[in-house]
Amino acid sequence: MNKSQWPHKSVFPIAIPGLKFIFSAAFLTGLFFLMGWTILGCFAVFITIFVCWFFRDPERIVPDQSNGIISPADGKIIVVEEKTTNEFTHEHCIKISIFMNVFNVHVNRIPFKGVVEKVIYVPGRFINASFDKASEHNERNALVIRTDSGLLYGVVQIAGLIARRIVCKVKQGDSLERGIRYGMICFGSRLDLYLPSNCKVTVGIGQKVHAGSTILAYLE
Repeated sequence: MNKSQWPHKSVFPIAIPGLKFIFSAAFLTGLFFLMGWTILGCFAVFITIFVCWFFRDPERIVPDQSNGIISPADGKIIVVEEKTTNEFTHEHCIKISIFMNVFNVHVNRIPFKGVVEKVIYVPGRFINASFDKASEHNERNALVIRTDSGLLYGVVQIAGLIARRIVCKVKQGDSLERGIRYGMICFGSRLDLYLPSNCKVTVGIGQKVHAGSTILAYLE
């Protein structure tokens, strides 16, 4: 594993990118109480607890099925459709979109084992991520990954109306295992998956999924 990647197992159940937010909130909490501003201090305690909860990073058990493509994010399935092409793999594919609200765990995981062929960052807008046009117009960061069998798939982190920071800790050439942490989107948003067209999809629109543990599809 590249040193820039997150560890397989968290030392603390808190996402690394959230530590600076937690420390900032805790510092302000202590400062408010030190200044004698009790009401503000109590409010800051609530904010600090919420930030800790938001950046939680629980361990997940990756399913044993080696051909299972697992969810890269917690959230709700909002799109399952076939597409003749896409801007990342440029192949006929099945698109699956997952919407993450502010209450979901926001750590993202690798759906299927492979080597990163491309990391594609696309600047853009911050439309509500539940809208389909967010896939085309919003700021996004895509990984194009080639599996051991030579198939390509794409996993795309998409910023949203509130989410303004995409974190991705892998780079081109990295060899990635299924289920490992690779990044997050701070404060909600969306992930799109572009899977080979021969996949057998096992989820439907409206279904809730969990990163690292829910199987979205099987490679045939």
